[in-house]
Amino acid sequence: MTRNLIPGILAMAAVVVASNILVQFLFGQWLTWGAFTYPFAFLVTDLTNRLQGAAAARRVVIAGFLVGVACSLVGTQIMLEGDGFSYPAVTLRIAMGSGLAFLVAQLTDVHVFNRLRRASWWRAPLVSTLFGSSLDTLLFFTVAFSGWLAFVEPSNDVSWANAVLPLLGFGPGAPLWMSLALADWFVKLALAAVALVPFRVIVARLTERVA
Repeated sequence: MTRNLIPGILAMAAVVVASNILVQFLFGQWLTWGAFTYPFAFLVTDLTNRLQGAAAARRVVIAGFLVGVACSLVGTQIMLEGDGFSYPAVTLRIAMGSGLAFLVAQLTDVHVFNRLRRASWWRAPLVSTLFGSSLDTLLFFTVAFSGWLAFVEPSNDVSWANAVLPLLGFGPGAPLWMSLALADWFVKLALAAVALVPFRVIVARLTERVA
C-alpha cells in the first residue's frame, strides 16, 4: 500500500516546491506563475482519493506536506542573484503560508470529496477542489504577502505586494496582493474544471487495468 503512494507523494512534493518558487514571479500584471502549477496538487489528491480511498489521500497529503515544506525551508537558505542584489529562492513567509494553506486546503478537499464520493463522477472532484482552492488562496496570500503579518519576517520586504492599486486594474483601491489572490483564485476555478478531463481519463484507464 505504501509503495503505491510513492508516485502521488513525489508528484505532490514537486508541485509544492515548484509553486513556492514560481509564486514569486509575475505572469502579466495580476498573476504569478505559481497559479498555473499549484492546482495540480488537487488533481493528485482527488485521483488518490478516488482510486485508493480517503485514508490513502490523507497519507499523500501529509507526506507531500512534509517533503514540500522541508524542500521549501531549504530554499530559504539558497540565495539567488538578480538586479544587483541577492534574495532567497523561497522566503520564510512563503514557506509558512504555503505549508499552512496546503495542509488546510488539501485535507478539506479530501473530506469534501469523501462526502460526495457516491455522487456523479464529476461532482466530488469539482466541488472539493473549489472548497480547497478558496481556502488555499485566502490563507496563502494573507500569510505570504499581507502587511498585517510583516512582523513574521521583518527582513522580507513585501512593500511591493502592499502597494495600493485598483483591484484587478478597475476596482476599488486595494493592496496588490489582493489582486494577485483574486486572479489566482479565478485561475484555480478554471483549472478545476479543466482538470476534470485528465481525472476522468486516468481513473477510467487505471480502473480498467485493475479490472
